[in-house]
This record gives sequence, C-alpha cells and structure tokens, in this order.
Amino acid sequence: MNDVFSPEAFGEVLPVLWAGFRITLLATVFGTLIAAVLGLVLAIARRGLPRVVSIPLISAAEFVRMTPLVVQLVFANLLLTQFSSLTIGIWVLGIHYSTYMAEVYRAGIDSVPKGQWEAATALSMSRRRTWRAVVLPQAIRNTLPSLGNYAISMFKETPFLFAIGVVEMVTAAQQYGASTFRYTEAFTLAGIIFLLASYPTSVLVRKLESRMAY
Repeated sequence: MNDVFSPEAFGEVLPVLWAGFRITLLATVFGTLIAAVLGLVLAIARRGLPRVVSIPLISAAEFVRMTPLVVQLVFANLLLTQFSSLTIGIWVLGIHYSTYMAEVYRAGIDSVPKGQWEAATALSMSRRRTWRAVVLPQAIRNTLPSLGNYAISMFKETPFLFAIGVVEMVTAAQQYGASTFRYTEAFTLAGIIFLLASYPTSVLVRKLESRMAY
C-alpha cells in the first residue's frame, strides 16, 4: 500500500507533468495572442463600423462571453472534426477571451481624451492615421495590465481542455494518479508548477499597473 505522501514520487511524476505543462504553455501563449489581436479588432469594429454590422458583432461577442468555456470547447470539438483537439482548444480559448479583452480595449479607447480626436481632425489626419498614431498607442498602453491579468486567467483555465481530450498538466496529473494512486503528489506538484509559472507574471502585471498609473 502506498504511503500517504511520498516526496520521492515527485521525481517520477515531474517528467509526466512537464509534458503536460508544455501543452498548457502552448495553449496559453497562442490563445493569448489570438485573444489580444481579435479583441482589438472587435473593439475597433464596435467603434468604427456601421451599426448594421457592429450590433450583430457585439451580440455574437456577448453570446460567447456569457456561455461556459467548457461548453464551447465540446461544441467546437464535435463540429470541427477535421482539426486536432489542441488546435480547437487554442482557438476556442482565444475567441472566448477575446470578448473580454475587447471590453478592456474599449475602455482604453474611451479613456483617450476627446481633445485628442479633435486635434487629429484639426490637423487633417485621416481616420486610419488617427487610430494608428494617436488613439491605439494610448489605449493599448492603458490596457496592458488588464490584458496581462486575462492571460493569467487563461493559463489557469487550460485544465478545461480535458473536456476535448487534450492532456494538459492537470489531466496529466490525474492520469498519473489513476495509474499509481499517487494523486496527492501529482496534484501538489501541478499546483506548485502553476504557482511558479503564474506568480512572476502577476508581479510583472502589478509593476505595469504601478508604472502606468496616473
């Protein structure tokens, strides 16, 4: 019978968790990139496109934001059978979080003083140049800390990928525990890895918030 807790088991489970951690990191990095880009597109579209286009887009984003991530994962995996589960998971994570990041970008855009828009108009700047040279640099600067927080949240929600068969770190820990009955060691080490990976990012986000506060 296994001991209640065995530190020696850490050495056995670490390679298993490391393989799962690479999947977790991959999903987080690419999911965050998709969310950051798509969220910015949604925010600009909400402000710049005609209402006949922006309203359906906003409604679709609200639907994605208000439905559970795990349901979206399962539905997409059943529908898009031609893609790998990991690819589907990355895109679903990215699209799901893009709806939250779009709201962050929107708040950043709204925080740009009205006088900046008026000054750009007075200088005869085109709308595209106004966005690129005046509005977006200020909006993105103001939203970086919040975007970092959502990246951390995505990292912690990657275990939902188990629903579509992706063996990320938590699923790897569960599988190891099921085969060895060492659940305590596997999940303890998984929690430590999550902490070691997310804590430096959270510290960086807090520093960004302090430096950009005004």
